Amino acid sequence: MNTPRKLTIASRESALAMWQAKHIQATLQQLYPQCEITILGMTTKGDQILDKTLSKIGGKGLFIKELETALQENRADLAVHSIKDVPMDLPDGFALVAIGERANPFDAFVSNQYERLEDLPKGAVVGTSSLRREAQLRARFPHLNIKPLRGNVQTRLSKLDNGDYDAIILASAGLERLALNHRIRTILSPADSLPAAGQGALGIEIATHRQDLVEVLLPLNHPKTAACVTAERALARALGGSCQVPLAAYCTADDKGLLTLNGLVAHPDGSVVLTAQAQAPAPYADALGRAVAKKLADDGAVEVIEAVLNNA
Repeated sequence: MNTPRKLTIASRESALAMWQAKHIQATLQQLYPQCEITILGMTTKGDQILDKTLSKIGGKGLFIKELETALQENRADLAVHSIKDVPMDLPDGFALVAIGERANPFDAFVSNQYERLEDLPKGAVVGTSSLRREAQLRARFPHLNIKPLRGNVQTRLSKLDNGDYDAIILASAGLERLALNHRIRTILSPADSLPAAGQGALGIEIATHRQDLVEVLLPLNHPKTAACVTAERALARALGGSCQVPLAAYCTADDKGLLTLNGLVAHPDGSVVLTAQAQAPAPYADALGRAVAKKLADDGAVEVIEAVLNNA
């Protein structure tokens, strides 16, 4: 393997994205001490449009398009993403070549007044940017007032602190990576809020014309996490998963490599919540995702998704 003399990492410029890029930079620097590793910070369309929900402005791809352009034009060698922000189908010419070890995959309940979701009174305002979270909240706590919440982690917290919301739901991993653990009141269990596909894991993307980087970046891959995320993304892909559809997928692996995948599809108003589960060995992660997707489809998930998209 020829170790490159220089690597450039493309990243969004939010504090969380830069933490993630620096984390990968430090790992690569340890692997390849002689390599000069820099970060190219970029502002994406998803970062600029903050007055609309993601489902209304084109979805997750808005957070990675500019980074992919930098890869294509050789201004950067690799891009670091939160896997949950990566579309299920990448554009032609791009590939995910490594998935890092997963951090906390669960959602966090954040509030200045209340300890738990169950403590919120009728009409309490809860902020979330995710239809997945919204649907599960509405199903379990129909008395709450769920409102959209966009912006980076600090912006969302400041809106809570300003009194715009009684509580907000954020990804635990993001808060922990930014040393904001003290803001977490409760970690929500999968029963309360099943995570998004890939939540808590980082993905490394390259342009496919850079096959020279595949072996270089392979040490960043965590096989157990990669198998789980592969199953989750296969489920979401089979059901046309996007942020316009309330869809959740969470997979765990035991010590023997047996995967257990839980999937969920819901109507945004919480009136319909479909769940399914299956198990398979890690080498069959992709097939496992498709099998759980089929179970959900057989229970009516396709009709729910069509109804949601027709009303979007």
